[in-house]
Amino acid sequence: MIRRTFLTTVLIAAVFPGGVAFAHQQKVALTEILFNSRTGNIEVAHRFIMHDAEHAARQELGIDGDLYGSLESRTAFAEYVAARFSIATPEGAALPLSLLGTEIKDGYLWVYQETPAPEALDALAVRCDALRDVWPDQVNRVNVKRSGEVRTLIFAGAADVLLAVLKG
Repeated sequence: MIRRTFLTTVLIAAVFPGGVAFAHQQKVALTEILFNSRTGNIEVAHRFIMHDAEHAARQELGIDGDLYGSLESRTAFAEYVAARFSIATPEGAALPLSLLGTEIKDGYLWVYQETPAPEALDALAVRCDALRDVWPDQVNRVNVKRSGEVRTLIFAGAADVLLAVLKG
């Protein structure tokens, strides 16, 4: 019996070299903020690992966990994300974001927002708290892209509002 258990463990380790931890939350999300010179808008795309989003929706947020099959659940999750994300001028003037919708692609849930870009903006104050109220060790990475430059902000621990200094 011990030998069979050992062989099963070795077989699982060989087939899944990373172990079975792949089924657990990664607790990492990515947001991209893009200044679209063609439209004059600031476009925001939030990317969540589907497993994390479903777990948070079902276990912590009181949303039906079927984000694949339920547009209503995806919309509720998107509204949760939108309520925990904001951008503003360095002086604190909020840039009101419109929630455009969601998409599921390659194991990720995407949430899209946009707002008109102000004429002159040399920095952007960002707050990105989605899932940080669910898991204290959640890390949200935000890439701010404008004129070929990328500024990366990392929201972890006590990080609240971070400033991305922009060029161009």
